[in-house]
Amino acid sequence: MAKGIYVSATTPGSGKSLIALGLADTLHRHADRIGFFRPVVHGRVGADPMVALIKSRFDLDDERCRSGLTFAEVRGLLAEGKREEIDSRCVEIFAEMARHCDVIIIEGTDLTGQDAAVEFDLNARLANNLAAPMVAVVGAKGRTVAETADAVEVARKELLAERCSLLAIMVNRAAPEDLAAIAAAVRPGASGRPVYVFPELEDIARPTTGEVAAALGLGQVAGTPDLERDVRSVKVAAMNVANFLHVLDDGALVIVPGDRADVLVACLASSFSPDFAVPSALILTGGLAPDPTVYSLLAQAPFPIFAAPDDTYVTAKRVSEVRSEIWSGHRRKVASALGLWAKRVDEAELLERLHLPRPERMTPLRFLHDLIERARAQRRHIVLPEGTDVRILRAAEILHRRDVCELTVLGRETDVRELAATQGIDLSGINVVDPVTSELRQGFAQKYAELRAHKGVDLAKALEVMQDESYFGTMMVQLGVVDGMVSGAAHTTAHTIRPALEFVKTREGVKIVSSVFLMLMPDRVLVYGDCAVNPEPNVEQLADIALASAETAAQFGVEPRVAMLSYSTGGSGSGEAVDAVRQATELVRRRRPGLAVAGPIQYDAAVDAAIGESKMPGSIVAGQATVFIFPDLNTGNNTYKAVQQSSGAVAVGPVLQGLRKPVNDLSRGCTVDDILNTVAITAIQAQSVQNDPVRSDPVRSGPATAGAIEQSAVQSAVQPVEAKA
Repeated sequence: MAKGIYVSATTPGSGKSLIALGLADTLHRHADRIGFFRPVVHGRVGADPMVALIKSRFDLDDERCRSGLTFAEVRGLLAEGKREEIDSRCVEIFAEMARHCDVIIIEGTDLTGQDAAVEFDLNARLANNLAAPMVAVVGAKGRTVAETADAVEVARKELLAERCSLLAIMVNRAAPEDLAAIAAAVRPGASGRPVYVFPELEDIARPTTGEVAAALGLGQVAGTPDLERDVRSVKVAAMNVANFLHVLDDGALVIVPGDRADVLVACLASSFSPDFAVPSALILTGGLAPDPTVYSLLAQAPFPIFAAPDDTYVTAKRVSEVRSEIWSGHRRKVASALGLWAKRVDEAELLERLHLPRPERMTPLRFLHDLIERARAQRRHIVLPEGTDVRILRAAEILHRRDVCELTVLGRETDVRELAATQGIDLSGINVVDPVTSELRQGFAQKYAELRAHKGVDLAKALEVMQDESYFGTMMVQLGVVDGMVSGAAHTTAHTIRPALEFVKTREGVKIVSSVFLMLMPDRVLVYGDCAVNPEPNVEQLADIALASAETAAQFGVEPRVAMLSYSTGGSGSGEAVDAVRQATELVRRRRPGLAVAGPIQYDAAVDAAIGESKMPGSIVAGQATVFIFPDLNTGNNTYKAVQQSSGAVAVGPVLQGLRKPVNDLSRGCTVDDILNTVAITAIQAQSVQNDPVRSDPVRSGPATAGAIEQSAVQSAVQPVEAKA
């Protein structure tokens, strides 16, 4: 039978959906099959936005993510005295879900309106009937420290009086300056467990332009279709243009009569100037339409423009009443919520209360969520050299909101910030550095000239080279200013890798930079190498790739069992290609005697237990390989794409390996999700580097065996650009 956890508000406006989302994220990473159930919903069953958000975010089907009854149905049953029928129907749905779940998060009602006392009782009854311990959420908004502490005590006593099993109490929406005082004032319960306290989060509380438009029923008449811009403030344009521009802020929603052409054109001009603010949206009031000529200008606006039939006062009043919700599903709000959850909750302590069974499967979604959590556990500093790529900026904002790592973005600061403003991207808390004007450039150039003196590089040439974002970013990694670099969204593979090959160099004992793809199958993770960098590795290079891939696998929680792939298994075939794989396998065994490795072996024998036992009996790798080493780039690149396309596997990478410090390459067709994953991977690699004194010490690192290997690696890096895109 599935374990249920009931998330219940104990005061109106508690923001319990943040708690339900954070709990779902935690449980998804620590249980095989989670479910989500809302017993009572506003509107109609099947259309609840919180159910839709959880279903989408955690890839849940209808059997594991459901709603129960509507408020109208519940009120009718209560009026008829049929309280037991409410309980019975909810228990029935829960029992159906339990057949498909290990743990189910149950989110109770909001305690809104005149029925708050009835709803409190309803939530308590449902929690008891579903045998679900309760996470009680107390809202602190508008309360003093003493009032909040009292509210916690009242909630505790009332729930115990209802015989509810209390798993945890959490205080939400506290004034940020009161966090420490509330934590000190709130007493732990009989269990002695802590009460977690969350601040009010402006990123969540701010509505987006789309939420405002939906709440007011506004139609868009011009501008960009981007409806996810945060409304940071509201401005009513009632003064002349010169004065208005002085009070206009970035992210302000401007409410203006539709016939004020001067203000409309001024807002448009402001958005294209680096010295003035960019509005989040315009609302044209009074049902007034601007001149057609002005309309043609507004069509180019980098923000949405809406039309409202009401006058300016009524429109402004209605806008002020719009409330944002996490369940709107906006990605940045979800990122902020999960970032706050990670900062405020001791996950290990909370999981200890739950006594969950250890998950048996590693799904793609769980693996990707684990990447973020592992990166966040030991925060590192990552540089993103491509600061004028919108995808990079969007990813940087999400990473910052989720508190994954510290970030530096490279580029001309006015260009980067202007692009962010026009796209509605918030770069607060993210470093922006211009290599051309940075005070670091002189020292970087001196170091580069020293490292490349044997290639005839003098200080003047080095100063010129350090204007390039890839070289500047790589030198930040080399000298420990940052811990890793992610590039390639706008640059070629060669442009990304070349600086690292020149002066970061390979680790001690490694002669080649290679790559792997992490192939996320439905129930496990496989590692494919090398599918992106080296066209035709020789025997020694193939052994290097195998050893590096095994290390990468272990780094990301995959037990390495290495299959050295060929068109022949064991001693059944011969030929130059098979012999090379056989020799590389023996070399791997000599260099790492304890590593599970088999080769040459065919792919089917490596993955299928029956075929593996037939072709290579007694092998600990055959039939259960986790790391697959392809004999050449042609085979590897085609295979990973074939598996990706035909099986639905998620391919994460390429992940570069062999360098002394982490530098990773993106595809030029990468998505924001690809960037998020690659940054998390790079941060995890950086954690390993900093825990390894040999790899983190420039003096003890190897020089990549002179220029021949460096030139070969750069040439090979140029070739697979199309293959990786």
